[in-house]
Amino acid sequence: MDIYDSPEYKRSRGAYIVQCAMYYLVTLLVTDVFLAKLLGSIGIKDSLIGIISSFVSLAFLIQLFSIFLLRLKVSRKRLVITLDTIGICFFMLLYLVPFIPVSTEIRTVLVIVSVVIAYAGNYLISTICFKWANSYVDPEKRGSFSSTKEIFSLASGIIFTIIIGYIIDRYEGIGNQKGGFLFIAITILILNMSNIICYAMIKKEDGTEQKKEEHPMSEIFKNVIGNKNYRNVIVLSIMLETAKYFTIRFMGIFKTKDLVLSVFAVQVINMAANIIRILVSKPLGKYADKHSYAKGIELGLYILGAGFLLNMFTTKSTWFLVVLFTILYNCSQASTNQNSFNITYNYVDYKYISQAMAIRNSIAGICGFAASIIAGKILGIIQANENQVFGVHIYGQQLLSAISLVIVVIAILFTKKVIEKQKVIIQ
Repeated sequence: MDIYDSPEYKRSRGAYIVQCAMYYLVTLLVTDVFLAKLLGSIGIKDSLIGIISSFVSLAFLIQLFSIFLLRLKVSRKRLVITLDTIGICFFMLLYLVPFIPVSTEIRTVLVIVSVVIAYAGNYLISTICFKWANSYVDPEKRGSFSSTKEIFSLASGIIFTIIIGYIIDRYEGIGNQKGGFLFIAITILILNMSNIICYAMIKKEDGTEQKKEEHPMSEIFKNVIGNKNYRNVIVLSIMLETAKYFTIRFMGIFKTKDLVLSVFAVQVINMAANIIRILVSKPLGKYADKHSYAKGIELGLYILGAGFLLNMFTTKSTWFLVVLFTILYNCSQASTNQNSFNITYNYVDYKYISQAMAIRNSIAGICGFAASIIAGKILGIIQANENQVFGVHIYGQQLLSAISLVIVVIAILFTKKVIEKQKVIIQ
């Protein structure tokens, strides 16, 4: 019997799928309109909200330390469970900040610290977890498995966000916004417990795994940074993250404040977008398995570019365009997210997969955060000028989308002319 068909491997894959869904539900509660509502209630400015949302990118820098974690004589499974649990606890703390009787300035600091620590807990172990849990997946079916994993998370998220969005709107309707925040905090606690159970069901790593990870730093950098083909992948990741963070982290406040959409309405839009993403996820996964992960990323970039193009024309009177933007953005994620992980197998020896992903994510994350800082300043200037640019009324997010579109076009050309022409490793 094929080892990948064994009960232990099947159980591990199933648990990994559910675990990803649990963490995905947590992230839904700390992004977009939910986070925008929380930060807005504290009194944080719109431009700063986008920057705080983008601290997720800065936290990617922490992934570099995962290289050193791999050298510790500890169980990968125990390490993953401990750090991820701590991270999610800080996400829960985020929604308890409004109850702390301190000034807005101190609350802002608490929010930033909580966001950074929360994401750091996950990013320290994300590449370690990916290699560990993904080792129970047939190498020839990685694209299809990734799409299955994504479909389950999205389907769960659709139901989850609709329910949570409705409940939060009800709390706001009776003038008890803090009650809604407490409800979210309790929900995150329950999800955290479920996350731990899922991890516990995944097969523990092979006893020889630790020995395999003990590579000198010089050897790691030689085989990752010194690898020209993978350096090009890092460049592509930088462009992709920069394009996304220049606009996406400012869309939550745009939807609720400028387009005047309710939390429930936004979640209905997200639900529709995720349903379509579910429908296209499997075909996109098979497309990547058949053609290449690079081709899959390129297709996702075309879809992403179309979304930014439409968002350039989104106003209060053409609010429906944000629906199309959300759909296109979600579909692009179905093609770029998992392929960005899987493409590492094409250019880096399996021994250095975790380290390679950590290095790439850290560099791309820093660039994404820098992009959000610049975008935040641009948004602040436009809003301070009453949404006027050279006498023309324009929302800051429209201009940010135009800049993102230019970056996406460059990324498409780079993928086609450079990445797709590189020789791949079959492993």
